[in-house]
Amino acid sequence: MQKVIVLTGAGISAESGIRTFRDAGGIWEQHRIEDVATPKAWQHDPEMVLRFYNQRRQQLLQVQPSAGHMALVELERSYNVQIITQNVDDLHERAGSRQVLHLHGELRKARSERFDHLVYDWDGDIQLGDRCESGHQLRPHIVWFGEAVPLMEAAVELVQTADIFIIIGTSLQVYPAAGLMAYARRQIPYFYVDPNPQLNWELQRLPNLTVIAEPAASGVPELVEELLS
Repeated sequence: MQKVIVLTGAGISAESGIRTFRDAGGIWEQHRIEDVATPKAWQHDPEMVLRFYNQRRQQLLQVQPSAGHMALVELERSYNVQIITQNVDDLHERAGSRQVLHLHGELRKARSERFDHLVYDWDGDIQLGDRCESGHQLRPHIVWFGEAVPLMEAAVELVQTADIFIIIGTSLQVYPAAGLMAYARRQIPYFYVDPNPQLNWELQRLPNLTVIAEPAASGVPELVEELLS
């Protein structure tokens, strides 16, 4: 069975109602990145950081997977599909995808601010005073700007096994995730689904790239139907 590696970004979840990082009107516009998504922000004002992520978590619980998420589940009928997502939501899992690697963390989890391996499922708000079993404050289980991406090595290993590489709904501006396709074999088929595709250097050098300039809700089902046929 062929291995399909899928790299997804904010675009696939925007159609579910998740407000995106970079788009106009997105939730991030009301907050500077430095104030809510860096270790320095956590040290300076943990209460505001917790409030920001608590709001995002509650919004996530009110939305459903998009047609793009659902189409990737259908692809598993004929392919070994491994999703690598830059998103911190769980919409891939809720759609039914069985193999999902979260590069940037997971919104519905909390972890110890001192011991990274102490991670807990968490659907409510994280409050100051909520502590891990070792007595340290809990923080969002999110990879902030300036922090290492712990699962990057695992993602690279997956990409190296790809027979087909699909990129969905990402601006390809956030590294190291944006450079992942550089680790795949150049001769395999690549597909890029995005309504405003931006071809970075890694994509421009690919000999077998197909661009589908559509939103994920229409472009991904179209691509999946083609691959299944």
